[in-house]
Amino acid sequence: MTDDLNLLSGRTPPEPRGEARARALAAAMQAYDAAEENSAATQGSTIPGRQSSIFNRIWSPIMNRKLLAGSALATLLVVPAAAFLTLEIVRNDRPFGFETEIAAKREQAKPAASSVDATAPVLSEERKAEIAEQPANKPAAAPETEAVASQAMDDAVGRLGAASGTVARGRMEVMPAPGVPSDILAPPMENRERFGNADANPVKSVATEPVSTFSVDVDTASYSFVRRSLMAGEMPNPDAVRVEEMVNYFPYDWPRPATAAEPFKATVTVTPSPWNAGTRLMHVAIKGYEVVQKETPKANLVFLIDVSGSMDEPDKLPLLKNAFRLLVDRLRPDDTVSIVTYAGNAGTVLEPTAVKDKTKILSAIDTLQPGGSTAGAAGIDAAYQLAEKAFVKEGVNRILLATDGDFNVGPSSDEDLKRVVETKRKSGIFLSVLGFGRGNYNDALMQTIAQNGNGVAAYVDTLAEAQKTLVEEAGSALFPIAKDVKLQVEFNPAAIAEYRLIGHETRALKREDFNNDKVDAGDIGSGHSVTAIYEVTPKGSPAVLNDDLRYATAEKPSGDATGNNGELAFLKIRYKKPDGDKSELIATPVTEANAVPSLAEAPVDVRFSTAVAAFGQKLAGNSALTDYSYASIADLAGGAKGADAFGYRGEFVNLVRLAKGLAGE
Repeated sequence: MTDDLNLLSGRTPPEPRGEARARALAAAMQAYDAAEENSAATQGSTIPGRQSSIFNRIWSPIMNRKLLAGSALATLLVVPAAAFLTLEIVRNDRPFGFETEIAAKREQAKPAASSVDATAPVLSEERKAEIAEQPANKPAAAPETEAVASQAMDDAVGRLGAASGTVARGRMEVMPAPGVPSDILAPPMENRERFGNADANPVKSVATEPVSTFSVDVDTASYSFVRRSLMAGEMPNPDAVRVEEMVNYFPYDWPRPATAAEPFKATVTVTPSPWNAGTRLMHVAIKGYEVVQKETPKANLVFLIDVSGSMDEPDKLPLLKNAFRLLVDRLRPDDTVSIVTYAGNAGTVLEPTAVKDKTKILSAIDTLQPGGSTAGAAGIDAAYQLAEKAFVKEGVNRILLATDGDFNVGPSSDEDLKRVVETKRKSGIFLSVLGFGRGNYNDALMQTIAQNGNGVAAYVDTLAEAQKTLVEEAGSALFPIAKDVKLQVEFNPAAIAEYRLIGHETRALKREDFNNDKVDAGDIGSGHSVTAIYEVTPKGSPAVLNDDLRYATAEKPSGDATGNNGELAFLKIRYKKPDGDKSELIATPVTEANAVPSLAEAPVDVRFSTAVAAFGQKLAGNSALTDYSYASIADLAGGAKGADAFGYRGEFVNLVRLAKGLAGE
């Protein structure tokens, strides 16, 4: 149809006859208004007017262009073509056979009609004569002709919109119109969200696999995404739930190191498990040294902002712009900011600019507008060029990618982009990701980019979350105190029969990776805390799942019944300084001295993090939590809120209650 119109637009239209124009207009109006006979008002409205339709917004501006004013071609070609295209759009959104079924049911519901409906509106004889005497290109007739055609088009698409349901951006809200069978509804629009699919860590036997190794994780995106789903009245996609990100979303007051010479301090606590009487929980908590504001290194930041058409939502680009305004207010005057946008192709909106020229930076943010496809790879290349241009030696050089995660132009495979950010991080330029919105969010790709760019991945669903991520936690998000941080735990087979690492599935490392400084791992920022939780089964517990090996050599305890002077496990941590290439080691044994007799006697932070870990596992469908109710989780968390200065823990308790209701518990 488009090709035909393009061909016709290049030709000089023939001089229309007034009678032909009158007949065409009358026929168009008759066709568009015929459906109104059987509909007194749009369903769901007490006003006898139509619901606004997306199709009105598409075609009305076309009809209002002065280029088409008074044109016979607009009257005879564009209006019928628009109606045909609209009908095709609606038809293509229906299941196969939709039109046939509707036609059959409508024919049963109304009497046969002649080809020309006597009740259809027609032009008067005086108006026909007036049109016939008027030249086709006479300007005086243009406004009325345009108004009639535009009204006819709006009426037509209004009916089509009512018959097909109300179209909402990102989804289809189905609302059958009068005369349309209620059992024939439009399917919802495609949800293009993508999440990684990692199976939960299994229970492992200490006799065969005594060592557990993983990279630390400081991302928080999963928690805020889960929160948004629950607040919208729906249970989250289980693949979107990463337990370690939910646990580490919250600030904890773990013991911290006294000086920067000791970048972080490890604290281990062993408690009974609330969901399995035969197991225990081992909390490994790390708290980073907090750099004071005046000691923070100079920052060179590049805002890489997605302004593609998919970002045209209130919770996407507008929220993104306000989030970056908050961050700019947090930076120091000698820090620099650059802005790169991508949509169809990449463009530099702001060259490296000192934050002391804040007005210029904020003005550049305010000018951002959505539109186009998503050339994400090209945008990343342009952002790295600006980061290199303003590179700060011994400072922070970081790209902040803000997007809904839709990379649909250029090299967009996870592996292609992973290679790019891996190469650039070796030069000292790191990359973090801020995700926005629903419907398009590519969480799997965002995780890949952040993990391989030595950055963090956060999801911003509200301005309050932007405040938390970019202002309250700016130090931990922007200023690393240690990189390539790895944890390794060796369990004593004389004391522990089995173990299960809760979460961290996407951060697992091989045993030999721990001592290999070439293997990348996670970073810890200024003042950041990281919490990892193991569920362990003591030797001789009735909760042991694996049978003893028939041909295994029996352990020979030394020192006491548990061996190694009462050790339950041995914890080792490797890390590199931000500007270092050689790792350093911290090691500490875990003994019964780290244990508390009951969960109620454990510190508040231990109890609350246990509740969050339970909630995440239950949302993810872990069978270990089948008999542990949402109500029990809410009670445990409610009793461990502590001071809760920002209300994060109180909000969590409410989310657990929402999940309880949605799950029908």
